[in-house]
Amino acid sequence: MTVGELIDRLSAYDRSAKVRLAVNPFFPMAHQVAEVVEARDEDGEPVVFIAEDAEAEQHGHLPPEVAVRLTWQEPVEAPPRRRRGTIRPVGNGQ
Repeated sequence: MTVGELIDRLSAYDRSAKVRLAVNPFFPMAHQVAEVVEARDEDGEPVVFIAEDAEAEQHGHLPPEVAVRLTWQEPVEAPPRRRRGTIRPVGNGQ
């Protein structure tokens, strides 16, 4: 993804919305964004890095719907509930 593509995608959202990084598809967590830094890659091409604040804490687990939309996990439905059987008390020696 290029900076232009990122700007295009971000322009569709509310400018006052908070930004979080979704990381680690095997244990998806949300992280706070703090810095944006430009550098050069090994081929001398410009690269922009989005970094987490060094003092930031994780903002909890990634909401399941986000993990599904990122294709990091399959949609999960609650298992169907079965009607529980009734336990009848055993009579007093009868």
